[in-house]
Amino acid sequence: MSAPLLSVIIPAYNEEKRLPRALAAIFNFLETQNFSFEVVVVENGSSDRTFEVAQKFSNTKANLLVLHEELKGKGIAVKRGALAAHGEYRFICDADLSMPIEEVLRFLPPQLNDFDVAIGSREAFGAVRYNEPPYRHWGGRVINFFIQTFILSGFHDTQCGFKCFRAATTQQLFEQQTLSGWSFDIELLYLARKQKLRIREVPIHWYFDAESKVSAVRDALKMIADIFRIHWNSLRGLYDFRSHP
Repeated sequence: MSAPLLSVIIPAYNEEKRLPRALAAIFNFLETQNFSFEVVVVENGSSDRTFEVAQKFSNTKANLLVLHEELKGKGIAVKRGALAAHGEYRFICDADLSMPIEEVLRFLPPQLNDFDVAIGSREAFGAVRYNEPPYRHWGGRVINFFIQTFILSGFHDTQCGFKCFRAATTQQLFEQQTLSGWSFDIELLYLARKQKLRIREVPIHWYFDAESKVSAVRDALKMIADIFRIHWNSLRGLYDFRSHP
C-alpha cells in the first residue's frame, strides 16, 4: 500500500471531551478530499478516558492509528506521532481545532509548495484571530519578543500548534529533538534553520479556546529557560547534523 499524502498527528492529553468532536470534524472534511490521508492520535499520560475514546473511534476508521505513550509532555507525544506517521506531509494538529481543519489545505500543494517546514501563524499578513482576550494576545507578543531576540528572529508566531513537516525532513529533525514540553517546536525550528531547511509561515484563521491548557505565566517562564537550554545543547554539539547512510 502506498503512503498517504497527509498524516494528521494529534497529541492528546486529557482530551476525552474534545477529541471525539475533533476526530469527527477531521474525518468529515478529509473524506471529501481527493487525496489519501491517515490520522495519528498519541495519548500520553492522561488521567481520563482519552485512550479508550480514541480506540473506540478507531473501530470505525481503518486509517486512524491510536498510540499510547507513558511519558507526559506535548513534545514527546508529537515526536512519537511524527516518527510513526507515513504521510508525505505530516501535520501537527491540536485537539481543540482552534484552527478549523479546512485550513489544512493552506499547508499542502497546490496552495503551498517549495517548503520543508510550514508553521501556522496567527500574526502573518492575512491571519485572523477570533475572540482572543487582549491579555492573551499581548502575553503571546511578549513571548515572541523573547523568542525573536534570543533564538529565532524573523518568525512572527512560533507557538501556534499547527505545523506541517515534509516526510523527507521529519526523521532528521525529530530524532534530534530533546525537549518534551511546550517548547519542543522552538527547538525543531532552531534545528530546521540550522540545517538550512525552507521554513514558511502560513497565515491562518484561529479561534480562541477558553479551555486552553496553556498557562501564560508558567509556560512563558519555562519557555525562556528552554531557550537557553537549546543554546547550551547547541554549544555541546547535540544538534550537529549527520546524514543517515
